[in-house]
Order: sequence, then C-alpha cells, then structure tokens
Amino acid sequence: MTGRERRTGASSDDAAPPAGRLGVYAGAVRRRLHERDLGAAPVLLVLALTWVIFQGLNDNFLSPRNLSVLSVDIVGTGMVAVGIVFVLLIGEIDLAVGSLAGLAGALFASLNVNLGMAEWLAVIIAVISGTAAGATHGFFFAKIGVPAFVVTLAGLLGWNGLMLYLLGTESTINFSEDGLVAMLTSRYFSAVVVTYGLAALGTAAYLLVSYHDRKRRSAAGMPYRPVGEIWARTALLAVVAFAAVYVLGLFEGLPLALVLFLAVIIASDLVLRRTTYGRQVLALGGGVEAARRAGVHVARVRISVFMVSGTLAAVGGLFVASRLTSASQVPGSGMLLINAIAAAIIGGTSLFGGRGSAWSALLGVLIIQSIASGMALLGVEPSVQFMITGGVLLIAVVFDALARSAAQSRGRA
Repeated sequence: MTGRERRTGASSDDAAPPAGRLGVYAGAVRRRLHERDLGAAPVLLVLALTWVIFQGLNDNFLSPRNLSVLSVDIVGTGMVAVGIVFVLLIGEIDLAVGSLAGLAGALFASLNVNLGMAEWLAVIIAVISGTAAGATHGFFFAKIGVPAFVVTLAGLLGWNGLMLYLLGTESTINFSEDGLVAMLTSRYFSAVVVTYGLAALGTAAYLLVSYHDRKRRSAAGMPYRPVGEIWARTALLAVVAFAAVYVLGLFEGLPLALVLFLAVIIASDLVLRRTTYGRQVLALGGGVEAARRAGVHVARVRISVFMVSGTLAAVGGLFVASRLTSASQVPGSGMLLINAIAAAIIGGTSLFGGRGSAWSALLGVLIIQSIASGMALLGVEPSVQFMITGGVLLIAVVFDALARSAAQSRGRA
C-alpha cells in the first residue's frame, strides 16, 4: 500500500477484489449497527412497509393518480419541514412556523384580492414577511436571551392573530384559480423531453458532484467513496428518478410543485454539507461553547437559522394556499406545525441538534402524508391517523435518544 493509499483509506478499496470490498461494507454496516447510527435506512424501511401495507389493503394506493396527488400534497408541509430542519440542527425549536405559513397566505390574498396588488409583488412581500418574522424570533433568542420555545410560542399566538385580522370576518379569501400562486400546484410538465430530461439532468448532476467530491477529498488526503460505489448510487438514483417520472406521466405528468420542492431540498442540502455556513450550523448543534471557540459567530448563525425557517414557512404557506386556491385558517390551526416538526424528526433529524439533513424533511413528510392518504382511501377516521402518526413519531424519537446515548457512551469510553 502506498503512502497516498494509507492517507485516503479508500484507494485500497478500489483496487481490492469484490469479496474484499464486500467485507469492508459489511464491517461498516456492523459498526453502524453497534453505534445505532443507521442513517436513512430505518426511515426508508418504514416508508416501504407503509406503501406495501396500504397497497395490500387498497389497490388504488400506488396508482398513478394517487401517487400524483401525494407528490403535490407533501410540498406545503415539506417546505415548512425543511426550515424546521435548520432550527433542529442547532438544537432548538420553532413553534411559529404554522402561523407564519397561514400569515403568508393571508397577506398574499389580502394584498392581491383586496388591494389589487400584482401577484408577483404580493408573493415577494408574503415571503419577506416570513423572513422578517424569523429574524425577529432569532433576535430575541440570540441577542436578548429569550428561550426559543418561548419567543416562537409568542410568535405562534401573535402571527396567528394577525392572520385572522387579515382574513376578516369571512375567515377565507379566495383568489384566482388561473393566477401565479394557483399555478404552483396545478401546473404539470407532460412533455416527455422535459420530464425525462429533468430526470437525466438530476442523475448526471449527482454523478458529477460525486466525482468532484471524490477528487476534492482525495487531494485533501481524506477518505472518499470508491468509484464502484459512486456508480452504484448513481444507478439507483436513475432507477428511482426515471420510475417516478414514468409513473407520474401516466396521470397528468410531473408536478411543478414537486420539482420546486426537490430544488429547495437539493439547495438546502448543498448549503448544509458543502458551505462554511452549513458547517457552522452543524457545529453549533454539537455544542455552543465549542462552536464559539472554533470561531463561529453564534448569534449571527442563530438569527440566520430562524430567518431560513421563517422564509420556508412562508413559502410552504403559499403552496398550501395554492392547493386550496384560497387563504384560510387551515395552516394556522396547528396541524401544519405538528406535521412539519414530526416530518423532520421522523425523517432522521435529531431533536438534540447536530445531526440531520434536508432530505429528512422529504422522507418524513412522505411517511406522514402516505399514512394520511392510505387512511383516506380506506375511509378510516382521522383520529386513527393521528394515533398512528404519533406512534411513528415516538419510535423515531426513541431511536434518536438511543443513538445519542450510544454516542455519549463512546465519548465517555
């Protein structure tokens, strides 16, 4: 083995026979099992079991129509959940996201319908309102020292009151079904060259980024993925992407809402994993004092995280309003908040900070919305859905607590 191979710890894997590589992967799996760090595997297993069970109970569950509806229904809550992931990564919570989502929808409808403002300008103002509200939460938390739980609980009440004031006595403001916001969830791409082109573009981008990351880590003397693993992951992604495009194309096509949601997830993932800011967020979740000594501007990062959460809450609120083609009290009722937080945690983001990714939001909201969709097809009462979702959430939190305990035990050892 050369000195370079010893530094990377991966070149030997590339040169090793298939049996040797399998041994390396098996050892990595055993280590993860021992450390109770299984990544996304348990979440994917739960999602697969959910789909198998509901498909067995109702043949329409995995039909192109139901999967198309599901792919649009996840977007509003999913956008909010991505913002929650940022807050959870620093070990805090944002209870105001549901009210901010409702406020964004109400503000847009009030400006557009009641005051005649152009849709694009009303959308910008609605999103900026979420950013400003998040900055306010972050300021009181990071600068004044008010606990995040308290300041966002106050925000939940205050922004919800402002939403009700804007909606007025009717409690609902309907807007155009042909406008910009309505198009967010009603627009579909049906042209084959567009749908399959997007799938091919996404797969190719993943391959290029993976090779770039491998080259960068190799030059820095850090462990990197073998070429075979990169191609295997790319092939799996291609199968999933092209299969999804094919199935969705059997109904109305690829939803614009889903494309935008995936774009936000990818962008958020790149920010968290490949930028200095993302490393600062993760470092802050690992320990405030340690992060401060490492040069992280704690107050600035804390404020920015709540700004991200507020912004994505407003964006999610516009998608919820788009689905209903009206602004109403629905987002601020509390269910959006509960589902968004549950989605982030069920998807694998730790309540204790420092562990998670933007993809957690996608996996978690898929599980929650799949349960809701399956229950609706079976005609089951919402109360049962709540109990099942609560049980899944409890299991996710238990796994999170066990993983944290195992990590602390290894640290003491």
